[in-house]
Amino acid sequence: MVASLIADLLTFAEIDRADVVATAQADGLYDRIPELLVVEDPARPVAFQPHPAGGGHRVKVAHLDGEARRRLLIDGPRGLEPAAFWLSESGMPVAVSTWKSLFTEANTRCRSKGVALHGHAHLLRHSFAVITLEQLQRGHIAALAEFDPAQRGHYTRVFGDPLDWVRRRLGHRSITTTQIYLHALAELEMHTRMALVPDAWEDPRDLSAAQLADESRAESEPAQ
Repeated sequence: MVASLIADLLTFAEIDRADVVATAQADGLYDRIPELLVVEDPARPVAFQPHPAGGGHRVKVAHLDGEARRRLLIDGPRGLEPAAFWLSESGMPVAVSTWKSLFTEANTRCRSKGVALHGHAHLLRHSFAVITLEQLQRGHIAALAEFDPAQRGHYTRVFGDPLDWVRRRLGHRSITTTQIYLHALAELEMHTRMALVPDAWEDPRDLSAAQLADESRAESEPAQ
């Protein structure tokens, strides 16, 4: 399923997205954006904002709000194009109101088909945080298990803590805000464990004292 999703995203990027970007570039759309912000090096999250009179200043992308990020452009090999992945038919990032309409329409369609699903944008953010935190934590623990105490300290100083990594990606000012996802992670683990319990499994609380004694005796007797 993951491979299929990645293939769909690549198809969108290489065909649909590339087509609307090329059309917008030919029309000079991106050059006319007021107060545009240009990321000159995609490997560095820093944007340059030119001034009409000449010169300009640089600002960290992390310090930009949502509206400013919609004006972010990347100076690529074919010219300026939006930094945002999802674009409308005009070649500009999809507006917040459009995203809300998409979720509303999808929820309505699910309801009409009797599908018990309901989604919203924050739910995707929540899923990203929980799944990413789980995978990072598993990798973090696996790596630390192979190190001695000094190596563990060095590893943590270099790569940081998984919870702090997620905090920075979500834009939380305090780690306390990000910690709410730890509860979701614990709940997810419990649901997973319960799903692995076979249907035929007997809860010991449902057995009588005599039945428990018989089972204990049978387990302690040597095999014939």
